[in-house]
Amino acid sequence: MTEPLEKRLEKAMAELQAAQEAVARTERELRQASFAVLSSDRAVRATVGPQGELTGIEFLDGKYRDMSPQELAASVLEAAGAARVKMNRHVMKAMAPFTEPSSNVPELKGFELDWERIFGPEVLRDDEDTARGDEQAPAWRDALDEDGED
Repeated sequence: MTEPLEKRLEKAMAELQAAQEAVARTERELRQASFAVLSSDRAVRATVGPQGELTGIEFLDGKYRDMSPQELAASVLEAAGAARVKMNRHVMKAMAPFTEPSSNVPELKGFELDWERIFGPEVLRDDEDTARGDEQAPAWRDALDEDGED
């Protein structure tokens, strides 16, 4: 026997209100989020804010003094890019519950997001791929080698 329409609407409204409150909590948390990442040469720490914007750069241990401008720029770009990807993944994880269908109200299907279109393909790469070295060096790192600067 099916549930009366009023009862189903009541459940749907309760779930909608709970979802709205959860979205508001998630938005508040995300507005406060930031991530900092070190470059692979450990010369630079870049920090990004909640929208992936660069909010800080630190040059560590005076390593920048022995770096060419191109090397320093590459370190900054690497750290900033990695921090941005980390923030994007944090947003994806925080928003994941809202993309799933409701278990209580089958009519509420959740919503689909194309994370790759929003954040770019690197956000979907596995962190383990990078740790294993499966990811190729960024093109700007290759360009450093081609400059012939030491």
